[in-house]
Amino acid sequence: MKMKTLNIALVAHDHKKDALIDWAKYNLEMLKPHNLYATGTTGKLLEAELGIAVNKMQSGPLGGDLQLGAMISKGEIDLLVFFWDPLEAQPHDPDIKALLRIAVVWNIPVACNRASADYIISSNLMSEDYSRELPDYTDYNNRMNKSG
Repeated sequence: MKMKTLNIALVAHDHKKDALIDWAKYNLEMLKPHNLYATGTTGKLLEAELGIAVNKMQSGPLGGDLQLGAMISKGEIDLLVFFWDPLEAQPHDPDIKALLRIAVVWNIPVACNRASADYIISSNLMSEDYSRELPDYTDYNNRMNKSG
């Protein structure tokens, strides 16, 4: 059985970029077969350090988080690895919360630190054909259409 190529989003706050790069270097062979997407600065750093192509969005504060969120809502991202800094205020905090929220809304696995990223990437589900359960928002949409 051929392994499915995943679309993996990689995001890191400034104080966590080195940690994400270290994690990606360690897991380079696992990441190579997949399509990688990242916010602008993180994507440039990953490409330079890993020597592989990364599809780069805008920088996070310029809308990159929102671009990835839109991709998630369209079913175009399979996994979000987001090393965020809970101790550092971010100027685009609403965008960050929106990205994390939309990943949960669409049942996308999210790794927020090295431990969770290690668990996910080492899972047998990374190398098997896995069908993620898609939530059914028909009732929600019907309620919104009636009240709109």
